[in-house]
Amino acid sequence: MADRRLQVFHAVAKHGSFTRAAEHLYMTQPAVTFQIKQLEEHFDTRLLDRGHGKITLTPAGELVLAYAERILGLSAELDSRVSELTDELAGQIKIGTSTTIAAYWLPAVLEGFKRKYPRVLPRVVVGNSKLTEDSVAARDLDIGLIEIVTEQNGIERRSAARDELMVICSPDHPLAKFDKLTAKDLIGHPFIDRDPGNGIRQIADEFFEAAGIAGSEINLCAELGSLATIKQLAAAGLGFAIASDRAIRRDVAEGRLAAVCLEPRIYTPLEVILPRDKFRSRLITAFADYVCEEFVRMAGDTDAEG
Repeated sequence: MADRRLQVFHAVAKHGSFTRAAEHLYMTQPAVTFQIKQLEEHFDTRLLDRGHGKITLTPAGELVLAYAERILGLSAELDSRVSELTDELAGQIKIGTSTTIAAYWLPAVLEGFKRKYPRVLPRVVVGNSKLTEDSVAARDLDIGLIEIVTEQNGIERRSAARDELMVICSPDHPLAKFDKLTAKDLIGHPFIDRDPGNGIRQIADEFFEAAGIAGSEINLCAELGSLATIKQLAAAGLGFAIASDRAIRRDVAEGRLAAVCLEPRIYTPLEVILPRDKFRSRLITAFADYVCEEFVRMAGDTDAEG
């Protein structure tokens, strides 16, 4: 229902870039530029200043942005209210998720939800837990699925389930022979860590800190954002890593990796987060409820397999 020009302008203003706005809206950059030009011609004034590689809002642009946010919010609410009258969930839902949840939890969740509600269009943005948390707090996403416990005031959180964290390494690695490993057992061995902002990295840091081990004592050999790459390096014998149980089960079963429990055992939370005090459609509420239920079920299945 909302004017497409306002949607495009809002995206450019929020992202501070024509390129990033185009990616967010699944449009080409020339199409974004055209929509902004049309809006400026409509108001007969410049809304954006483009210079020195930065985009800033003019005073008129600030005013248009304030109204655009109100108009787009009301438009989304109207669409949701009308669709709810049909008793069939439909529409777009913007989901942010951590990389591990995206790879090992979300596919089954989306498959089940889409089978129940085929007219729902999920749009998924994958990043680390901190980036997802910040995007939900900024209301750029309808819902986030993360592996850290958020403390941001602008976020409502639901603790859905948890997944155990394990040491992973090559089956030939010296650590593979242990039944369990303390933080002190890991000192001296090359460690393949996650990227800053990653939920599992935060939990691993806390595990070492609780044992009185300083960061300078850890033999860091790589810092990576891709779990697939981490598993490949660990399988090649270049070091050990810490990963969630669900993400490594197939690799362990097929003999590519060995997995050892930590002592004390540690877990990554599976958190569902939503913007606080924002209009929440029945679709968003239903999806949040469904994710929580599925995370609990899938975590239970993992425990049963173990």
